[in-house]
Amino acid sequence: MGTTQSPRSDTRERIINVALELFSEQGYEQTSLREIADRLGVTKAALYYHFKTKDDIVHGIVDTMSAPIDEAIAWGEQKPWSPELRDELVRRFAAGMSERAPLLRFFHENQPAMRDSPAGLEFKERMIAMIRLVHGPGATFEDRLRATMSLFTINSAMFLLKHGASETPAEPLAEAGEVGGACGEAKAEALTESLSAALTVALEIAALIEPKDA
Repeated sequence: MGTTQSPRSDTRERIINVALELFSEQGYEQTSLREIADRLGVTKAALYYHFKTKDDIVHGIVDTMSAPIDEAIAWGEQKPWSPELRDELVRRFAAGMSERAPLLRFFHENQPAMRDSPAGLEFKERMIAMIRLVHGPGATFEDRLRATMSLFTINSAMFLLKHGASETPAEPLAEAGEVGGACGEAKAEALTESLSAALTVALEIAALIEPKDA
């Protein structure tokens, strides 16, 4: 039996989704709390009830969108390193990020603002923890690099989709599935195919990791 969200949690989720849209569309620095409130159709006072600052909203975005990474880290930390663990971590990361493409677009589009922000640093710590779990104990520099490249292959696929780095440029990634009809279906299919290809490459890179102390 499913649970019903409270009005407060539902409003908080709406704020996060709308803020993520605006931050991605026009940039974090260029977006005001007033614009977020206006798009939501609420007053700034109502917005302040849930988030006092834009930084608070970004923290909410990162915490919400990074849940699969946190779950993968918690799972991986309870198990000894093995090739099977390595590959499953990559799969779980890929699955989580494929469902949260707007987060990656948000970071791509707002890197200068996010680089040294508390939320950006927290996300970086999550990525470092994932990388360490993938490469395991006693890893060489080359294996640490392979673990990093494996995970970032997923991000790179989304980057290529967004910027259309092909002979026939694709539409922006964040719009995949947002347009109805055949167009939206085609974009969703392109996203699925690209992420499947990215996972294949990520696992190929990860397969080269064999820490001596595992």
